[in-house]
Amino acid sequence: MSIDSIFVSSGDLIADRRYQWAVDYRARGDAAGAADILEQAVEMAPGFAAAWFMLAEIREAQRDRERAIAAFRHARDADPGDAHGARLHLARLGAGEATPAMTAAYVRRLFDQVAPRFEQSLLERLDYRAPQLLLEAVAAAAEAAGRPPRFKAMLDLGCGTGLAGAAFRAAVDRLTGVDISNAMLEEARRRAIYDLLATGELMEFLAAEAAAEMRYDLIVAADVFVYLHDLTGVAAAVRRVLAGSGLFAFTVETHPGDGVIQRPTLRYAHGAAHVRAAMADAGLALLRLEEVATRTEKRTPVAGLLGIATAS
Repeated sequence: MSIDSIFVSSGDLIADRRYQWAVDYRARGDAAGAADILEQAVEMAPGFAAAWFMLAEIREAQRDRERAIAAFRHARDADPGDAHGARLHLARLGAGEATPAMTAAYVRRLFDQVAPRFEQSLLERLDYRAPQLLLEAVAAAAEAAGRPPRFKAMLDLGCGTGLAGAAFRAAVDRLTGVDISNAMLEEARRRAIYDLLATGELMEFLAAEAAAEMRYDLIVAADVFVYLHDLTGVAAAVRRVLAGSGLFAFTVETHPGDGVIQRPTLRYAHGAAHVRAAMADAGLALLRLEEVATRTEKRTPVAGLLGIATAS
């Protein structure tokens, strides 16, 4: 998924008007004309992040790498929240941190934009099946432990539109979902399957739950960690709200190396060694970590890992 240019006024009405003209020119296929107008806009308003970002996209499409990098840097510097993800694009171009963290503003905007078509894209175009794979793995882990595959309280991290919640609903008594995107949660509410839906950034939500001494028998993260560059912190946060005999089930995209890389899609891929280390550091024992493909891209399965952990 990619994020469209986000318009936030430059504070200069003439610069804003030029930005809108550039949008129209680009939509008509006149990228060169759009770039000329955007250059006028950023000359008038040097801190105009949206204009710099669109200009960077156009320059990259024109194969003008150096000027694209310069424009992405201006977009990054003009918006500390980096809602466009300019830092991620700089990393993709080899001109910044190798694996910068995605900002909350970027992730929220991304999913607010795609929410209406999110499920259709995943299910019809990407053959998404993480929830079903996780459900089967959790049932197998429960059976191996000699316990029924039913849980009193489940937390669905990054619940999105509720695909994982729908898969697990019959196996849990109380279902809580949290997501950073209000638009995604609106879609989840239409399912009417969650007992509680909360808006929030994952780490902040988990910290609040730990402070309130909330505990969950099952915590699920279906393709959420592709938006987190380092699993160490979130694994520790999960451990603090996981019941003593609870299960933590998750998926990640992966790669043959040990660490974390940013893929061309801007999502992160975590090496198996990083996953194992993050769980161990958090005091979580991996019951299984196996290779899976939770989705396809361009008709090719995306390499991933499915993990089930419990308190060690």
